[in-house]
Amino acid sequence: MSNYRRLWYPGGAYFFTVNLLKRQGNDLLTRHIGLLRASVATVRKAHPFVIHGWVVLPDHLHCVIELPSNDMNFSTRWRLIKMGFSKGLPQEEIRNASRTRRGERGIWQRRYWEHLIRNQRDFNAHMDYVHINPVKHGLVKYVADWPHSTFHKLVENGVYPPNWAGGDEDAVNCNE
Repeated sequence: MSNYRRLWYPGGAYFFTVNLLKRQGNDLLTRHIGLLRASVATVRKAHPFVIHGWVVLPDHLHCVIELPSNDMNFSTRWRLIKMGFSKGLPQEEIRNASRTRRGERGIWQRRYWEHLIRNQRDFNAHMDYVHINPVKHGLVKYVADWPHSTFHKLVENGVYPPNWAGGDEDAVNCNE
């Protein structure tokens, strides 16, 4: 078994990429966006965190969140978000023997990508990456056209101009 190393930092801001198990042609997340939002809201009540940026694409999501100053447990939050979403769906997926033994659904990849935000430049780059992602994947031509994003709220708050089209997303080193 691999020895995954995670940076645990109380009060840290983190960038995450979380993928569905089967990504090709899968629109589960956008089709059930209400269920995903409800799962996130439920987890935030019990285990608070600040959402700085979030985008949901058909088969994966990206976000930048910040944990409370005395808390570094992002893994529990992701386990509960994934579980809440999964429990709200009818069990139609085919599960392999390993997932069946573990009592897991065949919806999410087990692992996720996380990156501890180091400074303001890193934060800005990851926020831009989150919001440009629907354009990068060819889902829309303009960032403002994608409905499942915090971009619209950040425009209202004056963080981004309404016609913002992104930056040099290739300069951001984020794994998907």
